[in-house]
Amino acid sequence: MLMSSFTVSTMSWAHHRLTGWKFGAFVAVLVGAVGLTIYPIIISPMINPEPYKRAQRHTRQGIKQEEIQPGNMKVWSDPFGRKKKEDGDS
Repeated sequence: MLMSSFTVSTMSWAHHRLTGWKFGAFVAVLVGAVGLTIYPIIISPMINPEPYKRAQRHTRQGIKQEEIQPGNMKVWSDPFGRKKKEDGDS
């Protein structure tokens, strides 16, 4: 008998639906939770990248990239970089 009353109460809960302001509140909480989760991971580093740049400079301080390149490959350079014009050229 205890099991049947548990089943009935569970089934009656399944028929409730979120409508009106309850649905709006549910969606707002869901969007807010996603926003709070994403902010420190994605948005904060985009807004203020300086702490990450300082940490990278500190950790790479004694490393010469030319010496650790595998297979005698060149250090990456921008393939779309434009050559600077000299003062005498027009």
